Amino acid sequence: MDNKEKKETLTIQWKNGYDRLYEGQPEAVETYAKGYMAFLDNGKTERDCVTEAVFQAKSQGFSAYKPGDKLKAGDKVYIERHGKSVMLAVIGEKSLSEGIRIMAAHVDAPRLDLKPYPLYEDSDMALLKTHYYGGVKKYQWMASPLALRGIVYLSDGSPVNVSVGDGPDDPVLVITDLLPHLAADQMKKPVSEAFPAEGLNVLVGTKPDAGEGSDRFKLHVLELLNQKYGIVEADFQSAELSIVPAGDCREVGLDRSMIGGYGHDDRSCSYAGMRALFDITTPQHTCVCMMADKEEIGSEGITGMQSAFFDTFVKDLCEAQGVSLRRCYENSFCLSGDVCNAFDPNFPDVSDKMNNAKLNYGVGIFKYTGRGGKGGASDASAETMSKIRGLLDREGVLWQMGELGKVDKGGGGTVACYMARRNIPVVDAGVPVLSMHAPFEIISKLDAYMMYKACIAVFRDK
Repeated sequence: MDNKEKKETLTIQWKNGYDRLYEGQPEAVETYAKGYMAFLDNGKTERDCVTEAVFQAKSQGFSAYKPGDKLKAGDKVYIERHGKSVMLAVIGEKSLSEGIRIMAAHVDAPRLDLKPYPLYEDSDMALLKTHYYGGVKKYQWMASPLALRGIVYLSDGSPVNVSVGDGPDDPVLVITDLLPHLAADQMKKPVSEAFPAEGLNVLVGTKPDAGEGSDRFKLHVLELLNQKYGIVEADFQSAELSIVPAGDCREVGLDRSMIGGYGHDDRSCSYAGMRALFDITTPQHTCVCMMADKEEIGSEGITGMQSAFFDTFVKDLCEAQGVSLRRCYENSFCLSGDVCNAFDPNFPDVSDKMNNAKLNYGVGIFKYTGRGGKGGASDASAETMSKIRGLLDREGVLWQMGELGKVDKGGGGTVACYMARRNIPVVDAGVPVLSMHAPFEIISKLDAYMMYKACIAVFRDK
């Protein structure tokens, strides 16, 4: 062989995904992107995502699962937990003793939660105190339009959904920033010190109540909330209210090849798993899409991946077939869906360019994530990596291998390690993201579509 033949035979020939799409795929990419963007606009919080997922699942013929239900191949069911986590399942033709096929991802995203007693006034302004959730760069949340979303339980136990800032006639909220003319001392500080968490107070009003006395600005805001939602100040004690970016996601770039919006991490993977489950016919193995909560703070809590929610559901299915849960798990396979960082030429020093995912090269596959010496990673085996290679290649999925930055620069985790604890072979896969954890993240339409195709490949595994 000459050198050209050797190179073609022996080396990997990476090509941009747009040079590898076949006839009809560019149109499929655009169609998929529109559906995903609509989901993202409706899913500003994990509760919103679960509500939207259940709504779409019902429209696809899924019904609520109840323990003891007799299920047969082709049946479609869902089960939710406290409105913040949901599982969708399509029953397969094979016994659960031969395992299930899982796509597990999360629907929570970094945000600012209101404190238990958030509302106060200062200098004739009404403000809301916040406590940030997940890994945020605090300055990114300042001087930008924000929305208030969530749920409040009133004193009589009735729930009220709150949404301010995303309606066509809604006002938006904001966290003020310091003008550069007076920011000399601020700009000398490290970023972690220049923007203290206790300074992330949301401006919600400057008009006083018409009456006399103290707290007139706070009282006016409470009156507005009471008129619209029936809320009194004590109801903040039984509320989950969050500050999220206001506005819809948008196409990005003169070529419209990208999507910018809030919550790609990890709603891009959750939506892919959900859509894939909708689009498969009766599978060989029972297929489950797990849309979990709390990943951004360690998958803790009753709706997180470490809870017994997943185990209880699968155990119910196994018991209905007289199958051992442990046997089911060891014969299963899981795609841990979570986004990865895309190589950014503006910040090249934090990434190993040879081993970093890039936009438009397909879904990113990660043998391990973790921090430093792979801390917190499940580190998929060579056998598991061989399996995912075969599945993706057979289905014509465009994919790439990656790592989350240079070894000593940081890192991150996913839900993979929690699936591995259950003795389920698992590998990480996700959509490459620019500006991850920012209020406005960027992904490629092509990569998002290939994540969906990867989920299809896993669900079709025989």
